[in-house]
Amino acid sequence: MPNPSSHLIRPGLLARAGALLLAALVASPSAAQVPPGEPATKPTFKIYGFAQLDVIGDLKRVQPDWKDTLRPTKIPTEPDLFGPNGETSLSVKQTRFGVWGEIPAGFTTARAQFEFDLFGVGVNAGQTTIRLRLAYAEYWQFLAGQAQSLFMDGDVFPDIVDYWGPAGMVFLRNPQLRWTPLSGEHSLAVAIEAPGLAIDSGTGGGVDPLIGAQPYTRFPDVTARYRLTGEWGHLQASGVLRWLGYQVLPSATAQYHWGYTTGWGVNLASVVNTWGRDRLRLQAVYGAGIANYMNDASWDVAPQDGAARAVPLLGLVAYYDHAWSDQFTSAVGWSMTRMWTTDQQGPSAFEMGQYASANLLYRPVPAVTTGAEFLFGERRDKGGASGTDFRFQISAKVDFAHTW
Repeated sequence: MPNPSSHLIRPGLLARAGALLLAALVASPSAAQVPPGEPATKPTFKIYGFAQLDVIGDLKRVQPDWKDTLRPTKIPTEPDLFGPNGETSLSVKQTRFGVWGEIPAGFTTARAQFEFDLFGVGVNAGQTTIRLRLAYAEYWQFLAGQAQSLFMDGDVFPDIVDYWGPAGMVFLRNPQLRWTPLSGEHSLAVAIEAPGLAIDSGTGGGVDPLIGAQPYTRFPDVTARYRLTGEWGHLQASGVLRWLGYQVLPSATAQYHWGYTTGWGVNLASVVNTWGRDRLRLQAVYGAGIANYMNDASWDVAPQDGAARAVPLLGLVAYYDHAWSDQFTSAVGWSMTRMWTTDQQGPSAFEMGQYASANLLYRPVPAVTTGAEFLFGERRDKGGASGTDFRFQISAKVDFAHTW
């Protein structure tokens, strides 16, 4: 998100009321978003965001609802599934708007943030519509609302203009209740987070408990994060433990039954300051039943030998951001998602995705970004079928922000 310098003026009644209301409703920015230091001495309220246009020339085709970004899971592995090669799109879906505020609250500061963009997902996939990103509040050591998952390291996301980003990255903004007992150079946090679950019912061969199964989210996910920060950069280790339940409702062909399996994951991530403003961004995640936390994956649970199995997954990210000058920068890198499918999943089940990109960006002034990016994606299915995509993207973005 943009982080221009603040311009402070004496708050009026409207700004003071807005800050109080905002702090009661939504959440605090991260340490990178809110200047650290002493507790606030007076209410502060900021409006920020940017307007962005993306012009995309796709040399092949992807699933139409996802043509404005590159996700390997949306690349067809059947020729001409979505029509002949070549497609152009113009999109303003990345355009973003947000507000945050902070107020003095005894010995500390209460902070809050609300943010959305226009990139439709889920039932709104393919539409330019409001999509909630952040809505959470923070007081003392506690945070409540929708924020970045503790299992995620958002700083690993590189300086690119594609919206979705590296396929193998842990990336989820999730409703949660968080406790951070330790902060500073060494920080530690734990949370309970909203459970999400994607079930592959498989091919139906043999004894398959997942035919017609629905997610059964009986317990929240538990996440934890440790982070070490220094002048060299940071190192983060995080984990998640999940109760992955399913239920089959009674019908003419099935009796009611339910079950569960256990999901877990470990994520190691780091951003290393190399020289100048250059950054090396790395992440490796491994676990089972953690597709819900990944930037681009498929199933959490699938049938195996008559039981539900948490599908194993590996995600890798390696990117390098380089500053050619104060105005010109580049980011180049690669990412992968690898899933170990079960015997009872069909041949079209997603098994591996690769994502790579390189760009050249120009910032004539800090608030204006233009540039071009080349992207490559590949999908491979369990049955061996594969598909690739190549695309160019040209983007222009203007940031805005004002603080009262």
